[in-house]
Amino acid sequence: MKQFWKTWRVRPRDLQNRLTSETLRRGYTNALYGVADYLVLPIGMLLAAPFLLKHLGTAQYGIWILAGVAVSGGGIVSGSFGDAVIKYVGDCRGRADWLGVTRIVRSMIFINLMLSGTLAIALWCLAPCLTRHIVKADPGLQTICLQSLRIGSGLLLMRSIESVFISTLRAFETYGATVRISICSRIVILVFAIVLTRCGCNVVWIMIATLFISGAGTIAQALALKAKIGDFSPLPLWHPKTVISIATFGSFSWLQAISAVVFSHADRLFVGLLMGAPAIAYYGLCVQAAQPIHGLISSGMHFLFPHLSARYPVASLSEIRSKVMLAFKINGALVFALSLPVIVFGSRFLTLWIGSTFERPPLLMFPTIVCGYALLGMNITAHYALLAAGHVRVVTYLNLLAGIAMLLVMAILIPSHGLQGAALARLVYGPVTCLAYIYVYRIISRTEPHGFSPRAPTYKRAMTSTD
Repeated sequence: MKQFWKTWRVRPRDLQNRLTSETLRRGYTNALYGVADYLVLPIGMLLAAPFLLKHLGTAQYGIWILAGVAVSGGGIVSGSFGDAVIKYVGDCRGRADWLGVTRIVRSMIFINLMLSGTLAIALWCLAPCLTRHIVKADPGLQTICLQSLRIGSGLLLMRSIESVFISTLRAFETYGATVRISICSRIVILVFAIVLTRCGCNVVWIMIATLFISGAGTIAQALALKAKIGDFSPLPLWHPKTVISIATFGSFSWLQAISAVVFSHADRLFVGLLMGAPAIAYYGLCVQAAQPIHGLISSGMHFLFPHLSARYPVASLSEIRSKVMLAFKINGALVFALSLPVIVFGSRFLTLWIGSTFERPPLLMFPTIVCGYALLGMNITAHYALLAAGHVRVVTYLNLLAGIAMLLVMAILIPSHGLQGAALARLVYGPVTCLAYIYVYRIISRTEPHGFSPRAPTYKRAMTSTD
């Protein structure tokens, strides 16, 4: 009896330790996959650019980049409801509601097809007008541009469907399968672009190959999801309560995605209007070099969002509190580790990379821009914690406020301080978004055993209703 008591007492502790170890291992693995997913495309484009520029020419390479920007920009807007998928699938996963997961996937396909279909039709109709303004003298190049943009409209539809499967897999904290498929698709696209270019084909053939490869990638993502949740129908579903619940959360993440796209380009517009084109080149290079500080940490810690979404409906508040505090410490350590070397050595690296044309003013402003991205990187834990809690409105409003404040300060400082004023204005964005920690503190300091979000019961009732 005594031995039985010791065994009974120890086993739960051993089980808890194993679960904790498994959670940490999965978190580290997902973080590595997130970083790899973030890095593979820019590195691949950087390596392939010299060859493609040589064989395609500057004009066709520019058309390819333009078509890619149109597709990616439209994909961000149409796929911005992915946060809602992660949130609600995480809820259903925590409650083992597998029918709810399938209903969310099919409803999300319906929403994404509506959004991406509208954008695809707009791109198809606007393609002739865009072509006339981009390519004015060469009729052959105009045809290539028009066909590339219209193929891009079909690619936009494909990417929007794929994003549903990717978001659902991430909600299950399964980053490995979806990232491997995405990386393989991107590498194959770049390889086909190089091979087709070497064979004398133009951008239209590259866009056609991209469309077929993306279609194969979408099918692979669907099969990976099927392996996770079992058979499901990929046909769109109009389930009013599910769609309304997703739209309630997703409309704010959609607005946030639009604002992020706008503000990420508006600062360059301000610099160009107030200081001219050379200033845009200097400022843009500094921003491009400092941006990975936030991007890498955000990609690496994205697993926190689906993990908290699945845990908060069933876990104790003390567990949620400990996870958020641990994530915050890791967040701070990563910001320090990534930003300090860039602040110290980044200016010298830029001088070696760009050459003597990289003059003194950008060197003075570069450490300031790095500090701005470091401050922005500190809000990542709060950002994902609030999304998991359902407080997407707070995240959206703070990002809008931060963007408006940054642009106002930029308009005030640039006339008197030039590029250094533009860099100083970026210091405003991060601290404003870090106000999210006030809301996180209010949530995790409550005394309720459960209740990470006061709106959670409403969402659950909507998501668990029968067809």
